[in-house]
Amino acid sequence: MNEQLAQSVRRLIDATIRTEVDVATLTAAQGKIDGATEQLSASLIPVSFGVRQTSDGQSTALGNVVIGARNPVAPPLVIHNDADGAVHADFVLGAAYEGPAAHVHGGVCALILDHVLGATAHLPGKPAYTGTLTIRYLRGTPLGQPLRVQAHVDRIDGPKTFAVGHIADAEGITVEAEGVFIHPRKAQR
Repeated sequence: MNEQLAQSVRRLIDATIRTEVDVATLTAAQGKIDGATEQLSASLIPVSFGVRQTSDGQSTALGNVVIGARNPVAPPLVIHNDADGAVHADFVLGAAYEGPAAHVHGGVCALILDHVLGATAHLPGKPAYTGTLTIRYLRGTPLGQPLRVQAHVDRIDGPKTFAVGHIADAEGITVEAEGVFIHPRKAQR
């Protein structure tokens, strides 16, 4: 149910950005939104959502800013693991992610690439943290168009995993990235 609420809030965010209704309608809508916020705030967890276990024993990060189904700021991406170890996700970004007119903000592209490259670097029981992330913007990434992000591990050197990836639209690659992800010693035991 919380995932459906997040989807409703995503639609609200988009409508808030793009609306051109009159002041009376804005005022009425704000009152309803404030009332709903009050209702939802009646019982909150004391900290961030974090990682939880699903009923089938899998870990899920429902509050994550990139993949979190309960986070209305997240697109959310659904990461698919390919047979060759690579990962990909297909998605569309709307008004909430705009930078230059009609294009995705470069920081949002970097956020998505950081997460997806990191998804390739995680090993079972061994989390990986971003050491460096190098981004090359080849051209603008369009808003409202189907996009695909892909990544794979280039090589592993001790506690470091080197990953590469990109975001592409129907015309080709818009942004490329290379990242070094570190497996902390604590997690390697």
